[in-house]
Amino acid sequence: MGDRGGAGGSRRRRTGSRPSSQGGGGPAEEEVRAVGPGGDAPAPPPAPAPDKDENRDSDVGSGPWDLSRCHRLQDSLFSSDSGFSNYRGILNWCVVMLILSNARLFLENLIKYGILVDPIQVVSLFLKDPYSWPALCLVIVANVFAVAAFQVEKRLAAGALTEQAGLLLHVVNLATILCFPAAVALLLESITPVGSVLALMVYTILFLKLVSYRDVNLWCRERRAKAKAKAKAASAGKKANGGAAQHTVSYPDNLTYRDLYYFLLAPTLCYELNFPRSPRIRKRFLLRRLLEMLFLTQLQVGLIQQWMVPTIQNSMKPFKDMDYSRIIERLLKLAVPNHLIWLIFFYWFFHSCMNAVAELMQFGDREFYRDWWNSESVTYFWQNWNIPVHKWCLRHFYKPMLRRGSSKWVASTGVFFASAFFHEYLVSIPLHMFRLWAFTGMMAQIPLAWIVSRFFQGNYGNAAVWLTLIIGQPVAVLMYVHDYYVLNYEAPVAGA
Repeated sequence: MGDRGGAGGSRRRRTGSRPSSQGGGGPAEEEVRAVGPGGDAPAPPPAPAPDKDENRDSDVGSGPWDLSRCHRLQDSLFSSDSGFSNYRGILNWCVVMLILSNARLFLENLIKYGILVDPIQVVSLFLKDPYSWPALCLVIVANVFAVAAFQVEKRLAAGALTEQAGLLLHVVNLATILCFPAAVALLLESITPVGSVLALMVYTILFLKLVSYRDVNLWCRERRAKAKAKAKAASAGKKANGGAAQHTVSYPDNLTYRDLYYFLLAPTLCYELNFPRSPRIRKRFLLRRLLEMLFLTQLQVGLIQQWMVPTIQNSMKPFKDMDYSRIIERLLKLAVPNHLIWLIFFYWFFHSCMNAVAELMQFGDREFYRDWWNSESVTYFWQNWNIPVHKWCLRHFYKPMLRRGSSKWVASTGVFFASAFFHEYLVSIPLHMFRLWAFTGMMAQIPLAWIVSRFFQGNYGNAAVWLTLIIGQPVAVLMYVHDYYVLNYEAPVAGA
């Protein structure tokens, strides 16, 4: 048996040597290695050869024949089919290039114009006479209209006024809120354009807040009238529960001056009887927001004086000569500082200022903006960049129009029309001229939204939204500044 095993082993050795002599190195070689030195143990059956395509990565270095396979089926990283998404280095490169390019522009501006930042000049934008403060007086007088709305609601809650009479008084009060400061800004010579803008903004915010205040109290009266018995039973149950009812206000207990002025000062345009409240004031968070407000205010003023004002002044001569190539060049030159200042203003107002006010008042809802920078459509941008206004339009304008039978398109057009009116109201009245550039720009958002959603998708839609933001605002700025200079400063301005 041992001889036969040895003979068998030698036969296998002779058989395995043939492919080896031909330069092979196949399974027979593995059999030779498997046979023991004595040749008295049978070798296992030959295993199938491994697929080189499967083990091309793990077998590199196991033999010289494996190095011949160094390619595989794969896409380039910039191809959409590759699934690659880590472009962090390219983003950092864009930031570095942005900093370097703007640093060059800033240095060029300093060499050309010197230092133009003048804090004293900023004060003159708000006051013509240090002993006359018309804009501040307008803001103080706004309290009269807030108290008037409050008194109307108190009498409606007590049943001393009918709903029709209350509606008439509210309409008169709201119309006066818009007309009174506009008349003062147009007729009073001592008020400056910047002071007028600030006063009109306060009155516009008051108008929107009092509309919400009136609507919510009306809804509470309607709910109370429809289910009076159920409301009494529910209120009795809450009182029996003890602690849960202590922090909940129900109608008409909300009709107090404390509740009214909390709403007027809170960073929201939509009234509620019970706002979400944060448990405490975070002093470090508040300090950071206040420092941001101070720093970004100085930065905006410096950029406007040092960068925007010279560019706008040098744009007047091309407009007067109707030199279109120079007009486009000035427009593009103005687009960079204008957009940068707009971004800084967005962070300053919607993050720093509103969070500071919310922290002081322990106002819990801090969603003042969403990710508008990812907008792939114009509609998404307008729905997410200014959440307080969007919530007001949705709650007090868009949905009521739908409930009255209007279509979504008509309701959306009505929202844009109202927004266009207030944009023009805040610009034309302080400048004492009516050119409707702001109104036209806002109404143009309707066809623009359709064009972007129809022809641009994904990243292309996002790029289109950014392009409209970067180019659209400088066009409106140049239009108004040009008309303002033509009306008030007839002397030609030298170009640079």
